[in-house]
Amino acid sequence: MAITPERFLAGIRLNPVNLLLLEKLPALGLPQCMLTAGCLFQTIWNLKTGKDPEHGIKDYDVFYFDDRDLSWEAENEVIRCAGALLGNLADKVDIKNQARVHLWYGAKFGKDFPAFKRTEDGIDHYLISCTRLGVRVSDGGLYAPDNLDDMWHGRLRMNPLNVQPELFGRKCEQYRQRWPWLRIGSEAAIDEPR
Repeated sequence: MAITPERFLAGIRLNPVNLLLLEKLPALGLPQCMLTAGCLFQTIWNLKTGKDPEHGIKDYDVFYFDDRDLSWEAENEVIRCAGALLGNLADKVDIKNQARVHLWYGAKFGKDFPAFKRTEDGIDHYLISCTRLGVRVSDGGLYAPDNLDDMWHGRLRMNPLNVQPELFGRKCEQYRQRWPWLRIGSEAAIDEPR
């Protein structure tokens, strides 16, 4: 059984934090703003395995793209405004301006990226292909360049746009600790969790 984009979007909204963020974030008026990463696919993995939709989700990633001011101060002001809007929930939200990633990513992760030109560029560079997902806060549209098949079936494959075997392996093992049914690379994937 597969998952359709409509079913995926309905599923991620069963996580009350995702739903609240999708309702509140438009008020910030951030350009190209997307809810992305683990809060999306991990919600679906939780639902698929009968767990609470919020189980094991460490944070909620929000990406936007604003190249008018690349200073940390400008991004921090967005984070401050989000904090005022979201209250206690802000502690679980990680907001990043994708126009600034090339300024700090290499020092933090050991691999430089060219300057991104849009929010989706940041999502496109996730370590694991099936996790490259985003939901636009402006209209609720889904960004899924790898479709949803591998995510649904738990197939974790290295993203050819971000080949970092050591980081990939660590991330996969972190996921498998919470969702043991996931399979790495060419391992045979299964349709249903064990």
